[in-house]
Order: sequence, then C-alpha cells, then structure tokens
Amino acid sequence: MSVSLPRITVITPSFNQSAFLERTILSVLNQGYPNLEYIIIDGGSTDGSVDIIKRYSSQLAFWESVPDRGQSHAINKGLQRATGDWICWQNSDDIFYPKAFETLAKTIQKNPKLELVIGDIKLIDELDNLIRPMCYVRPTYKSLLAEGMVLTNQAAFWRNSIHKEIGWLDESLHYGFDYEWFLRILRFTNATYHIPKFLGALRFHSETKTSLNQDKFKLEYAKILEGRSLNAFEKYGYKIRRLFLTLVDGKVSYVFSGFIRRMIALASKKSSGLV
Repeated sequence: MSVSLPRITVITPSFNQSAFLERTILSVLNQGYPNLEYIIIDGGSTDGSVDIIKRYSSQLAFWESVPDRGQSHAINKGLQRATGDWICWQNSDDIFYPKAFETLAKTIQKNPKLELVIGDIKLIDELDNLIRPMCYVRPTYKSLLAEGMVLTNQAAFWRNSIHKEIGWLDESLHYGFDYEWFLRILRFTNATYHIPKFLGALRFHSETKTSLNQDKFKLEYAKILEGRSLNAFEKYGYKIRRLFLTLVDGKVSYVFSGFIRRMIALASKKSSGLV
C-alpha cells in the first residue's frame, strides 16, 4: 500500500488487562498499515501489562503508565497527542480484524468528504470464540437517540478535525462516555458511512465494565438522554429503518437469526412468568 494513505491514529486505554492486551496490540500492529500512529495510555497497571507494552515500544508512537482519572481521561490524553487524519480507540481487551485499516482507507479515498465511518463487529469470548455477530447500518443522530449504541468504538473511525469543533470526551462520564461522544459527532455531521464488513471485535468476559456495572450504565445513559429522547413512534420507525437497511446489505440470515433469538428469549420470559 502507498504511504500516501491517510494517517490513522489508534489509541488504546489500558488498565490491568494483561490477559488480553497483547492480542489487542498485535491486532493493531499486524495490520501492516504503513501510515499508523499507535498510542497506548496505561493507567498504572500492576498486573504485567507494562512489560507487554515495553515489548512493543519500538513500534509505538507514544506510551505511558501513570495513574489517571478513568478511561475517558486516558482516551483524551491520547486524543490530544494524536496527529492522524483519522482517529479511533480500541480498548485493551478488544481487537481489530485483518485489513480493517486498509478497508477504511479505501473507503475514505473514494468518499473524501466523510467524517465518521463505522463497520460491523463480532462479540467474542475470552478465547476469541464467536458469541455472535453484531451488524449495524449508517448511523444518524436520531438513530442513536432512538436505539442507543447502534455502533461501537471497536469499529468506528472519525476525522481528527472534528475535535476542533466539538472538543474531547466528557470526563465526568465513566460508563456512557462513548454514547455521548458519538451522539455529539452525529449532531455535528451527517457525513457518515457504514462498511458492511467485520472490522473489529468486542470481547465479553466477566470483568468487563458492561458486565459489572449495568446500573451505573443505565444512570449515565438516562443523564445523557435527559430532555432529548424520542417518542415511541419515532423509536419504532428507526427500528424499521435498521431492519430495512440490514436487508439491503444482504444480511438476511443475520436478520433471521436475530428474530429466532428474540423469539427464544420471549418464550423463556413467558415460561418464567416475567411476561
């Protein structure tokens, strides 16, 4: 690939994830992308993570391991150092799939006015086994208001120039900061695009923030949505939109398996007397 490809900055916030960190780092470095800036911001890990980071330090643009004020603060420190044309962050237990950056570069070369590009992801377990795929469609501000996180940072990239207009992540948020961030981007621009390919993976395990802090997530989401949630009719309309666009992408089997999964869940609730 040509070195004239857009510069991509990847930021990995890290804290005591030594069991997965090396897989994250290699998923970035093994892309073989020639115009990469990789930054790791570790929050003072004590589990051997620093030794792993040092092993790859010669291939990093910057790294540090000092206490921080949480994940959003760590990402902001990386964002403020980033020099790439396009930016993303990948958590220290998640991964990119091969050719993710090449796919992004080809997309934005064909569509030079884009400001946010997302792809699909897979939900994986501790051993990288597939739990289930998660497919998305082109995001809009109202689609996120209607349905929540119908995109994820594991396969989302945006122009660095956006930060000059909308700032950095909200460090007062520790669980819903990504949701608030993508809402802010989508309120600023509609120059968005969805690549119907699996670009990354979100790892689900017993120590993830999502697993351990559901109540705190709900509280922060409620705070973020205060005064701007949509009515039931609008929410239903965006669900129909997502279904239609997913079918347009040719993902009939994905839609069918999702329908079956929902029917099984509903039947389980009924048998438990929850419905």
